[in-house]
Amino acid sequence: MARVTDTRRFGERLRDGFTYFSSRTPARFAIIIFVGLIAVFTSLLSLPGMTSDGVRPPLADALFTATSAICVTGLSTVDMATYWSPLGHVVIVVATQLGAVGVLTLASVMGLIVSRRLGLRQRLLAAGDVNPMSLQRGAGDSPASRLGEVGGLLATVAVSMLVIELAIALLMLPRLMLEGLSFPVALVDSFYYSAMAFTNTGFVFSEAGLTPYSSDLYFLTLLMVGVILGGVGFPVIYALRKNFTRPRRWSLHVKLTLVTTGILFVLGAVAYMILESGNDRSIGGEDVGHLAFQSLFLSVMTRSGGFSTFDMGDLNHSSMLVTDMLMFIGGGSASTAGGIKVTTIAILFIAAFAEARGKASMEAFERKIPGDVLRLAVSVVLWGATTVALSTIILLQIQKEAALDDVLFDVISAFGTSGLSSGFTATLEDPGKYVLSMTMFMGRIGTVTLAAALAASQSSQLFTRAEERPIVG
Repeated sequence: MARVTDTRRFGERLRDGFTYFSSRTPARFAIIIFVGLIAVFTSLLSLPGMTSDGVRPPLADALFTATSAICVTGLSTVDMATYWSPLGHVVIVVATQLGAVGVLTLASVMGLIVSRRLGLRQRLLAAGDVNPMSLQRGAGDSPASRLGEVGGLLATVAVSMLVIELAIALLMLPRLMLEGLSFPVALVDSFYYSAMAFTNTGFVFSEAGLTPYSSDLYFLTLLMVGVILGGVGFPVIYALRKNFTRPRRWSLHVKLTLVTTGILFVLGAVAYMILESGNDRSIGGEDVGHLAFQSLFLSVMTRSGGFSTFDMGDLNHSSMLVTDMLMFIGGGSASTAGGIKVTTIAILFIAAFAEARGKASMEAFERKIPGDVLRLAVSVVLWGATTVALSTIILLQIQKEAALDDVLFDVISAFGTSGLSSGFTATLEDPGKYVLSMTMFMGRIGTVTLAAALAASQSSQLFTRAEERPIVG
C-alpha cells in the first residue's frame, strides 16, 4: 500500500513539475516538445523495418525525413514511394499529423494530458499558437486569441483536421478507383493524398507521383482545396465556422489573412501565366485554359502545398524567383503552412502605404494597428531572411558545384515548409542534410517563438532617452 502511495506522489510531483515548467517558459517548452518529437520519429525511421529493403537507413536520411514530416515541409533526400516500407509511410503520415497541429498547440495538448485539465496556464500556452505576441509580457490579444476561446480553438483544430481530411479523401476515392486501383488501395491512397494536402506537406507515396493526374481538374482542385484550408490557419477556420455569413464580425486577423491570401493567389497565377507561356517543359505547352488552371495550381502550391505536376527545375529563372518570394511569404498564422506568414507581409504594405500617405498610424478595415505589431513584422522578416541567407551560404560552401538558383530555391522551400525542390535536395551530402534540416526546423517553429524562447523575460525600462531621427532611405 505504501508503495502505491509513493508511486502516486511521484506521479503528482512529476505532473506539477511539468505544469510549472510549461507555464514558466512556454515557448522553450514547446520547442523542447518539437525537438523531442523529431528525435522520436528519427529513432522510429531508423529501424530496419521502415525501409522497403529492410536495411537500416542512414541517420542523416532518417533525421531529414523525420524533420520534414514533423515540420510538414515535404522535402526528401530519398524516393518517398520506393525507399520507405508501408509501415514507414504510416509513421511518416502520423508525424505530419502531429506537426500540423502546431508547435504550441501540440505542447498545450500534451500539457493537458499530463495535468488532466486545461487551466489558465495551458490556455496561455495554446493562445501563443494563435497569436505569438501573447507569449510576450504586456502584449494584447486579438479577438481571435482571447483565452476564453482557446478551448474552442483546440476543439476546432482536432475536428477540422478530421472532418476536412475525411471529406477530401472520400471525394478523391471514386477518382482513384476510376484510375484502375482496387478499393483498398484507392482508399489508402485517398487518405494519403488528403492528409498530405491539408497538412501542406506534399509527400507523394505513389511511384507514378502526380503524373496520372497532371491534367485532371477534379483531382487537382481537391488538392488545392485541402492546401488552402490547411494554409489559412485554424483561427480563420474557427472564425468562419462561427460567423461564416456575418463577415462584419470577422476579426482583423481573419480579414487580412483572407484578403492577402486571395491577392497572392491571383498575382502568382498571373505571373506564372506570363512568365511560363511558351515553356513546353513546365505548363506553357497547351491551350490558354490549361495554362490558367496550372498557373493557379502552381500559385497555390508554392505557398506551402508542395505538390507539383512537373519538375520544378524546368521553370524559367524568372518564375523561380517569383516562386522564391511566394514560398518565403508562406500561409496564414497558426496554420499548417510556413514562411513569414501573409499577415506579416500585409502589415508591412499597410505601413508603407500609411507612410506614403503621411498618416501617423496604420489602419485597415476601420481598425488601428498598434506600432508594436509593425516592429514584430519587421523582426520576423529580418530573422527569416537571415536564416535563409546563412543556410544558403553554408550549403554553397558545402556543395561547391551547386548553382545559386537551385540552392536558394530549396533553402527558401525548407524555411517556408513548401516542399518544392529544384532537384538540389536529392544531391545533398550528409552535412548539407543536417543544415537543411535545421532550416526546416527554424521555419516551422517560427522566428517569433524562437525569439520568445531565447528571451525568457523582458526588462522594464523606467526612463526614455532623448529622441533623434537618423536618415532612412
